[in-house]
Amino acid sequence: MRPDPFNPDRTPLDRPYEPVGPHYPLYDAETQSWTFGPDEDDASPERPRRNIRWGRWIARAMGAGIILLVIAIAWLAVTAPLSRSLQPPTPPSITLTADDGTPIARRGAIIGAPVDAAKLPAHVREAFMAIEDRRFYSHWGVDPRGILRAAWHNVGSGGVREGGSTITQQLAKNAFLDSDRTAGRKIREAMIAFWLEAWLTKDEILSRYLSNVYFGDNVYGITAASKHYFGRTPDKLNIGQAAMLAGLVKAPSRLAPTTNLKGARARQAVVVAAMEDAGFLTKAEADAVQPQRVLASRPETLPSGTYFADWVLPEARDQAGEIKTEATVQTTLNPRLQRIAERTVRSAGLNQAQVALIAMRPDGRVVAMVGGKDYSKSPFNRATQARRQPGSAFKLFVYLAALRSGMTPDSTIEDEPVDIAGWKPRNSDGRYLGKITLRQAFARSSNVAAARLTQAVGVKSVIKAARDLGITTPIPNEATIGLGTSTVSLLELTAAYAAVANESYPVAARGLNDVKDKGWYQSLTDRKTGFASSVHDGMLDLLSSSIKTGTGRQALLTVDAYGKTGTTQDSRDALFVGFARDLVVGVWVGNDDNTPNPGLSGGGVPARIWRAFMQSALDIPPVAAPVVQEEVDPDAISNGMDDGMMPGGPDMMPGSADPVGEIIQGLGIDLRTGDDGSITVGPGRRRPDRAGPPPEDRRPPDERDEEE
Repeated sequence: MRPDPFNPDRTPLDRPYEPVGPHYPLYDAETQSWTFGPDEDDASPERPRRNIRWGRWIARAMGAGIILLVIAIAWLAVTAPLSRSLQPPTPPSITLTADDGTPIARRGAIIGAPVDAAKLPAHVREAFMAIEDRRFYSHWGVDPRGILRAAWHNVGSGGVREGGSTITQQLAKNAFLDSDRTAGRKIREAMIAFWLEAWLTKDEILSRYLSNVYFGDNVYGITAASKHYFGRTPDKLNIGQAAMLAGLVKAPSRLAPTTNLKGARARQAVVVAAMEDAGFLTKAEADAVQPQRVLASRPETLPSGTYFADWVLPEARDQAGEIKTEATVQTTLNPRLQRIAERTVRSAGLNQAQVALIAMRPDGRVVAMVGGKDYSKSPFNRATQARRQPGSAFKLFVYLAALRSGMTPDSTIEDEPVDIAGWKPRNSDGRYLGKITLRQAFARSSNVAAARLTQAVGVKSVIKAARDLGITTPIPNEATIGLGTSTVSLLELTAAYAAVANESYPVAARGLNDVKDKGWYQSLTDRKTGFASSVHDGMLDLLSSSIKTGTGRQALLTVDAYGKTGTTQDSRDALFVGFARDLVVGVWVGNDDNTPNPGLSGGGVPARIWRAFMQSALDIPPVAAPVVQEEVDPDAISNGMDDGMMPGGPDMMPGSADPVGEIIQGLGIDLRTGDDGSITVGPGRRRPDRAGPPPEDRRPPDERDEEE
């Protein structure tokens, strides 16, 4: 009796195992062991037939289908929430407002407010249904008849000329999908259409469609389109206007009536005919529709480009975060001050020269900006993008370093020629006064004094002073920086002067009112530092002396004012930067190609532009009479190119208001007679408007110095 091959401990069976399949147990008597497999000596037994259970496979397929359906529904719920069908897939749109909320510029699309289709006139709804989806109220999101009709027409025309998408499908595509024409996208479009039909009413679908469809001219939604093209709201549209708007949907960029009125009218006629064919209009009503006109000028059009808007837009986008529809960001721009700045610049004349003006509060809020004479001709922003030499305006940092080292405005410095490692700076007027105070040196903008101070305190101390006040542009480690040879933007330079007005540094220029919360690291590294009392008082003393008795006399105001002139080699750049009350203003004048401007100086045109702006901005009266000083600086003398430039007439140009005050040239001296009978004598200087251009500077380049 054979043992059980599967369970040796089991009681042996009374009968041998019988084949069960192709492999069955075989007992080998010699080895007394079991093997599995067919006996080669015996014929293979016949296999039993398997019963295929089709019902089980059908159930499995149905289960898999249900799982896939659940996954698809979950995917739609996550990736295509219904709320998105209210948000047009437009390019990011952002509207910038002034500090009072007045819109000043817009970037991106014009997006209209959502509409309720049920409240629109019947002919408005019917115009879109007649040309886009006549059976809108009867299908379930996909219209088989429309698809077959479009396919038939496309086959007959030999190409894709007509689509079969319903309004629901178009909403699905506009709100959730891209515009490719793949089969996968069409399948997703149909699925989303069924989804929308299941959860929204027909009027809700039509409302969302009309609220985000594109009508050309960067306008989205029927509300914006109605106002843009016809100057009215959607509920006031007549049949012809509604038909024209409905016709634009097919090719909005090509048919926009502002650029293709003939094409838009032809398309309007097609829509009116479709409305008649669909039974929405009688023949008499259709014949009565006239070709429509659009607005010749667009109402309430905001400027699409200004210097300030271009500068502040990146920061505004960062503040707004991800912009999917339309965002409004309030800026620091003051409309009144901006108008004053633009008017002042227009009145300056300047011929071929360009101009830039920045006005900010002491804390860095920019309230006015002019980056050039004409944005439409040149959007390049000379106030923020140009890097030019500041000339003597850079001496602010030289004297700050000197005061930090323990000097005071009453400390003395030699105003005599100096040789610093082969560099021999010179004063522009050729005069040297010997030992003078820092106050006198700053007021007359002595080049040799600034060079001596830079040598005394060290170049690194001057660079540190500039860095502390916010200058980030490269500054070479050489003595010549004291005369403003390194480049800087007008925005940074004005912010540096704002630090003095704010009594703390650094001051960062900004164009937004709301400042995002800083991270902990930024909070630790961006803390402001206050000036030492003696240092700040000394800086105010120096800046005041420049206007009262120095090169900036033409910027004199009837209130306390502080500032500094700057003129670069060959009068290529001229600047005046200063502050009064709560305004810090920087002005630059020069040529874009960096060519010379004979006779131009920081104490001339820029100082007068600065003064004209300040008088209007602060609403203060002009100086009653020209102030006669003890010494004459070249910056204070009018030149031919300045005559008649500024608003206010001759009273703004000392020396030209009365023949008594005219400069008398002769015998190598300048004689100025004031209105009060006083006489001021200075070294002779050729007037550019009378004696031609100044003589050529034949000194070696390394001996040439800054104009101031």
